[in-house]
Amino acid sequence: MAFDEMKSADGGVRPAFRTYEDWLLSMPPDLLPRKNEQADALFRRLGITFAVYGDQEGTERLIPFDPIPRILTAREWKRLSDGCCQRVRALNAFLNDLYHGQEIIKAGVIPAERVFSNGLYRPEMQGLTVARDVYIHIAGIDVVRTGEDEFFVLEDNLRSPSGVSYMLENRAMMMRLFPDLFTRYNVAAVDSYPDQLLRNLRAVAPSACTGEPTVVVMTPGYYNSAYFEHAFLAEQMGVELVEGRDLFVEDGLVYMRTTQGPKRVDVIYRRIDDDFLDPAAFNPTSTLGVRGLMAAYRSGGVTLANAIGTGVADDKATYIHVPDMVRFYLGEEPILSNVPTWRLEREDERKYVLERLPELVVKEVQGAGGYGMLVGPTSTKAEIEEFRARILANPANYIAQPTLSLSTVPTLVDKGIAPRHVDLRPYVLMGETATLVPGGLTRVALREGSLVVNSSQGGGTKDTWVLEIDPC
Repeated sequence: MAFDEMKSADGGVRPAFRTYEDWLLSMPPDLLPRKNEQADALFRRLGITFAVYGDQEGTERLIPFDPIPRILTAREWKRLSDGCCQRVRALNAFLNDLYHGQEIIKAGVIPAERVFSNGLYRPEMQGLTVARDVYIHIAGIDVVRTGEDEFFVLEDNLRSPSGVSYMLENRAMMMRLFPDLFTRYNVAAVDSYPDQLLRNLRAVAPSACTGEPTVVVMTPGYYNSAYFEHAFLAEQMGVELVEGRDLFVEDGLVYMRTTQGPKRVDVIYRRIDDDFLDPAAFNPTSTLGVRGLMAAYRSGGVTLANAIGTGVADDKATYIHVPDMVRFYLGEEPILSNVPTWRLEREDERKYVLERLPELVVKEVQGAGGYGMLVGPTSTKAEIEEFRARILANPANYIAQPTLSLSTVPTLVDKGIAPRHVDLRPYVLMGETATLVPGGLTRVALREGSLVVNSSQGGGTKDTWVLEIDPC
């Protein structure tokens, strides 16, 4: 039985949701469906859509928005906040160590082959000093809940985590649709995120920067699935949205082409994968990047957020070592636990998993977005056997985890209101310190019984409310 975040085991309403239930019972039954239609129309008018890679129609879709908020107490949030910041500080220390002294490998905490055989490890970063030793400027930590005080980290997103625009737009939509609710609840604000992000990006400008640093958001272009978010964040921060063709490198510095002539760029918040950043250093066929950018980065002429080579730390094969990183670098016990994980290159663990495939979740170590995974309990025999063959062909490419019973939150569905499984992605920002706004992107599996919350797989989103004062 999944943990219900609104209803307790005896059928009572948990304190955080009592005011909401009282409000809901006082409203006409058709209110939520009507408000949901308004939200869809407004989101479509604003162009808040995404594209699904591989979609034959190539159409832009709305991410379904659910008008019932997810409510977390201040106590619950403090633990999540402290745990996520602790985790990102340890992961950042790991990257700094990996690309310099490699003390964690010398100590035998992480096997060398696990790192250096990883396709996301970037030897070009070896020995490169980054501003303030910050590699992870923006992180999205996916957290699931299984009980009253049971939270687990499902994965770490450290390359270019997406979804924060939906966190911000969901809040704006809820305040527009239900202003009276915000007079009944002390909900912590999330709208400071763009200001915090800009402040942190300016804090990691190269030492050679004079005056106020110039920050830009670098996008692959209009056809990228997350283009709306790139444009949204640039607008909210009041900085330029650029493509690779808008930038050039000269004398070890990066410049932006403007109508007033070249303007130096100090910090690039890039939403482009490593491979496509610089055709002179990585993929020579890339037309998305800037020739010479890696050389400028290496010489300290520009800061890239997130740093090149961060992917080696959010790989699912590295994930299993994060609790050890917390102990090794911070001398602390992890606040948030990992989900128990089996490494399938190990014969005994592989044998155990293959015998229980219908019960487990199996993931590609470099998979993302709900792709490249098997959810055993909801898969057909044919799908399970196909995955068995994949595992046997390349065991090191997979990990396996138990099928967690994710918590549920009341959700508007065709037949009314019903519990649906959720996860949460808080966004940690690193600059002078690690911080995060009180909220995050709650993703909801809209299909009954489904545990897959990814938007590309039919999931939706909710506004996440963190209470400033806990109810009695």
